Amino acid sequence: MPEPIVFYDIPSNVKGTSWSGNTLKTKLTLNYKGLSYKTVWVEYPNIARTCQELNVAPTGTWPDGSPQYTLPMIFDPNTNTAIGDSANIARYLDKTYPDTPRVIPEGADAVQEATVYAVNTAIAPIMRIVMPVAHQRLNEVSKAHFKQHREMLLGGNIEEWSPLGSSVRAEQFKQLEKGFGQVAQWLDAGGKQRKYFMGGEITFADIALAARLLWMKRVLGDDNEEWESVETWHGGRWARLVAAFEWL
Repeated sequence: MPEPIVFYDIPSNVKGTSWSGNTLKTKLTLNYKGLSYKTVWVEYPNIARTCQELNVAPTGTWPDGSPQYTLPMIFDPNTNTAIGDSANIARYLDKTYPDTPRVIPEGADAVQEATVYAVNTAIAPIMRIVMPVAHQRLNEVSKAHFKQHREMLLGGNIEEWSPLGSSVRAEQFKQLEKGFGQVAQWLDAGGKQRKYFMGGEITFADIALAARLLWMKRVLGDDNEEWESVETWHGGRWARLVAAFEWL
């Protein structure tokens, strides 16, 4: 029997579950494939060192020119392979465990990458809405690191991005609903009401979208009025999508 894969995730005070929209992409992929894994929790200030110890390359560059080391990351003891970036992890798992459900269909890498990029662009307001709340969900040891690097990316003061109850936040939610409306139009292109981007088949693009929604739900709280409003958008479509993935 294969040894469990090691999955590196980020801790928080969100009770008993993963919360990060990035690491959730890999967690959902592992669960959908039914692969055995164990979780190692890594605080933000320790991510770079952990990646370097496993010889996993940075996934990008911060605006100040420093290497951007990120999670998710996995180490597969069955092949002695460490790999980062959720899409690359999905490709690796598809190739290494071909008897599990494939999440990036053969020949569809470009389409999947483009779909994820388009969706993230359409729902971009979600970042300024959720990140300030996510900052407060972190353990104290990670808060300063998260704040510094997110402000480096988006500018300004994270506490001023989307004040609760403000007209700024209300407008951001209005734009977010509009963005999700665009995603709904793509899913329904050609007059077909698709549950997933490839029809009835779950792919990585669906996992990435579900991870963003689960991030929002788990950070805001499932009894939060703002999240409850999102659940009603577009005929409850996004609540149904979350329900389809939350068991994972």
